[in-house]
Amino acid sequence: MPARASGAIRWKPTQEQIVLIVTALLAIGFAFTLDDFATLGNFLTLTRSVAILGILGIAMCVVVIGRGLDLSLVATMAVSSAFALQLMQHGWGWPGACAAGLSVAIAVGLVNGFIIAFVEVPALFTTLATGFLVFGLGRTFLLDGMILYLPQGQDVIEWIGHGRWLGVPAPVLVFALVALLVHFFLSRMTLGRFVYAHGDNLEAARLTGIAVRPLTMLEYAICAAIGFIAGLLMASSTASINTQIVNSTLIFDVILVVVLGGVSLVGGRGGVLSVLAGTALIGTLLNGMTIMDLDNNVQNIVKGGVLLAAIILDNRLHPRDEETARQGD
Repeated sequence: MPARASGAIRWKPTQEQIVLIVTALLAIGFAFTLDDFATLGNFLTLTRSVAILGILGIAMCVVVIGRGLDLSLVATMAVSSAFALQLMQHGWGWPGACAAGLSVAIAVGLVNGFIIAFVEVPALFTTLATGFLVFGLGRTFLLDGMILYLPQGQDVIEWIGHGRWLGVPAPVLVFALVALLVHFFLSRMTLGRFVYAHGDNLEAARLTGIAVRPLTMLEYAICAAIGFIAGLLMASSTASINTQIVNSTLIFDVILVVVLGGVSLVGGRGGVLSVLAGTALIGTLLNGMTIMDLDNNVQNIVKGGVLLAAIILDNRLHPRDEETARQGD
């Protein structure tokens, strides 16, 4: 029998490609089984609904690539955007109010990064604690109430939530702009490449001269700043921000999108395209379950199962070696 050609090319799909294939199959299945799924109106609703989740996923991916985690992201988003709305209620213009809210978010990110990098407290415990701290301090000393409303006359902010450009909803445009900017940062800028080096091997990055401690602070500051953008988009879409969103499952949905798309929890792998793939799958899945009017508990079961499968897949594709275990545990 003739020998098999040694130069034969075997296609090995990446996690992103696997997720996109599953998304396409799921969308086809929903299109044939759900009457209202394959419509232009539902497609626009789907893209609008996943914009905020996608932006938060992009924020989280910056710290996860650097082998970190930010469980305070939703609390930071809620408090900083609510503070901006409160300043608008008190007569501030939207540029000054947004700058103040952004400053609050960045300050939280810098504190997270400082504690993780210089005090050397693991990111999981640091951000879990600062999430409670930010929410408590914000509700006690910074905000006038639990729900803050967008005042009338803020046309620019209202357009971000409800406007359109060439028929495309503004939230989708904001999502696309954030994705492009962060992709450019991670793939084309020196600091972005440093983030990958930091996540791939901390000791090697330090030995090559990368200032990993300030870089860690930068990563968490960027994450918090992008989180503020998501909060502002949420506030503009609903004309309010409810700080009780901190108690929702949103942070787990964000982690689900990031890990599912292929941003490895061991650091140094994945990117914005991974988040887009994860967002597409979760957005399609949630949209289909909403049309089917499934109970929230059933939806949580499905999301939990998908997250567990994503973590197992990540562990299989990116096994933890001795160096990974020593740095990450």
